[in-house]
Amino acid sequence: MDGSAPVDVVVVGAGVSGLACARALALGGQRVVVLEARDRIGGRTWTDGALGVPVDLGASWIHGIDGNPLWALAPSFGIDTVEFTVGSFQFDGRPIAWHDPSGAPLSGDAAARFVADLHRVDALLPTVIDAVPSGTTYAAAVSSALSELRWTGARADRVTEYMAHRSEDLCGAPVTDLDAHGLEDEHVPGDEVVFPRGYGQFAAALAVGLDVRLGSVVRSVTSGDGGVVIGLADGSSVSAAQVVVTVPLGVLQAGDVTFSPPLASPVVGALDRLGFGVYDKVFLRFPERFWGSDWVLRQQGAAGVDWHSWYDMSRVTGAPVIAALVGGAGARRLESLSDDAIVAEGLDALRRMFGDAVPAPDAVRITRWAADPFARGSYSYLHVGASPDDHDLLGTPCGPVQLAGEATWSDDPATVHGALLSGLRAAGRILGGDVAASELSRPLP
Repeated sequence: MDGSAPVDVVVVGAGVSGLACARALALGGQRVVVLEARDRIGGRTWTDGALGVPVDLGASWIHGIDGNPLWALAPSFGIDTVEFTVGSFQFDGRPIAWHDPSGAPLSGDAAARFVADLHRVDALLPTVIDAVPSGTTYAAAVSSALSELRWTGARADRVTEYMAHRSEDLCGAPVTDLDAHGLEDEHVPGDEVVFPRGYGQFAAALAVGLDVRLGSVVRSVTSGDGGVVIGLADGSSVSAAQVVVTVPLGVLQAGDVTFSPPLASPVVGALDRLGFGVYDKVFLRFPERFWGSDWVLRQQGAAGVDWHSWYDMSRVTGAPVIAALVGGAGARRLESLSDDAIVAEGLDALRRMFGDAVPAPDAVRITRWAADPFARGSYSYLHVGASPDDHDLLGTPCGPVQLAGEATWSDDPATVHGALLSGLRAAGRILGGDVAASELSRPLP
């Protein structure tokens, strides 16, 4: 590749945002090239078959199907779904097994009392958060709610730790780093679904017919009166009239891509203020399913600091696979360990709940998103002191350069549908009109 063959638009990154943007542009008659650093498409949607069945190493859920463009696109792309509504805001309504700090299952009455406590605090938090000063953490807001309720001791401890796990799950960040307003947009309408054949189906469908160039590591974006030159790590370049950069926020914050001239100050300010969390998964495939019929297992107390939530993936895969989802400081700690050490910890956690008869797994798959040089984490969050407006500021066009991706979408950051919609917004700015997500199922000319 060289600068002598310009195109209309270069899209940097072949995740869902970049592919949706590129497809919309191509449907609009633009000559588009997608540059992807990895040897695969999909970005932080990554379906893997190493366990013998498909599992999603990155994004897993459509969060809220009501009005969600991904839900509408799924049948057009021939993508099957399974309902799996058991996130951090769903305390009940689906089979959940709660285990006390010793590892013993909570009785039905004890579980009901604990869930009632979570609902009560959850209902109180919006009022508390509205009253706290700017710069308050989510941890401080939870503490204020518990003080208002005058709860102390183990009762307060169990709620406090669950709310900390909520921050880790939804933001990949410690509750002490999350702004008090950081979870206001996380309640989603409708059920949530996952994919028996994996989230990667969306990327594959969006990429059909596009010029996607794998192994193209972008290092610089230089813009001027003549357009944009995108410099690659191998010394080559691609010229275009415009560029849409969809690399993850963590890559931008690390300075892995340089911009000349620099991005506008509102964009740089948002880049500095927003946080980028880490959320990893430990998949274990066993000879048989020993954990019962519950959809998710939740461990309270010290034993659940990093191993608080296990999800029954047999509902999705049809195979005896269980997955621990670990975020924030716990994920960063696990990434420093060997696979063997991580599996040993996971087995200890399972044996605390189910006894020493828990066997060794037949197969293991472990993610390390923070260590991935083309991700440097999992998704954006509202770091204390940041504003929800910072997401949209990050996507402010700077001449022929604009950023897209989940971190640039204020309504639903940290989601795949947010990434998709941000890509369509970027494409619409170039084409001079809004682009409907439903258009993406059309074949390219």
